[in-house]
Amino acid sequence: MKPKKPGRSLRVADQIAKDLAQLIPKEVHDPRVGLVTITGCDITPDYAHAKVYFTVLGSDPEACAEGLNNAAGMLRNILFRRLTIHTVPTLHFTIDESVERGFAMDALIREAMKTTPPEGER
Repeated sequence: MKPKKPGRSLRVADQIAKDLAQLIPKEVHDPRVGLVTITGCDITPDYAHAKVYFTVLGSDPEACAEGLNNAAGMLRNILFRRLTIHTVPTLHFTIDESVERGFAMDALIREAMKTTPPEGER
């Protein structure tokens, strides 16, 4: 078996994320799906499954995930026609909570900065 090129799975995952970012607003007409931003994609080494991370505005994240997962088969079919790879992975949409964790961390840092005296006053 021919060895895979290093980074190929990263390039495929990035291409899937880019294509989905274009396809979702045009092709998914589910009212549960709001303004979706694809934040990343992880793909298994055998290209069988892809976990697609997203954030959403104007919609409940859980309902949006359900709507996207319902449309995953249709999106996979369109990706199959767009991509030039042998196996197009099954898509699994997951809410990206890192953005919310970042905002929470920022709020904690701001709160800590309010209670910490400036360096010159220590």
